[in-house]
Amino acid sequence: MSEGRKVVIAMDGSDYSDYAFDWFMKNVHKPSDHVIFVHVPEYHTVVQSPMVMADVTVLTDLWQEEEKRIKKLLETLGQKMKDHGIGGKVKSVSGSPGEVICKVAKEEAAGMIVSGTRGMGTIRRTFLGSVSDYIIHHAHIPVLVVRHHEQKHDHQK
Repeated sequence: MSEGRKVVIAMDGSDYSDYAFDWFMKNVHKPSDHVIFVHVPEYHTVVQSPMVMADVTVLTDLWQEEEKRIKKLLETLGQKMKDHGIGGKVKSVSGSPGEVICKVAKEEAAGMIVSGTRGMGTIRRTFLGSVSDYIIHHAHIPVLVVRHHEQKHDHQK
C-alpha cells in the first residue's frame, strides 16, 4: 500500500485561505492525500496597539487574547479536516510566514503547497512583500496559488 502525497496548505483564518482550501478540495484533492494545515501566528494586533507602551498589563491582556484567538482558529482548522473527512494535521509555527511554510513543507516531505492570495497591489506588495510570492520563489516543490474569485484582475497601471 503506497502512502498518498502530502500537501501543505497555508491557513490564516482569512476568506482567502478558506477559498484556497475549498478550491483545492473541489479541484485537486485525492482521497489518499495527507493534508497539513500550517498556521503562522502573527502577533501584529499586540505589537501595533498604541496602549502597549503605556501599560505592561495591557500588553499581557492583548497577548492572552491573541493566544485565545489562535487556539480557536487551530480548533476550527482541526474540525474542518474532520468535516471534510481528510487525513492530516494542523501545525502552528511562529516565524515569517513564507519561510515557515516552505520549511514545514520540506520537513514534512510534502509534494505540493497550496496558498491563497490577498491580491495586494503592486506598490503594497513591493514594500510589504507577499507570502505567496515568497513561497513561489523559495519552495522546493510545486506551489498552487489560488486567487479568490472576488479579486479584480486589473493589470493596467
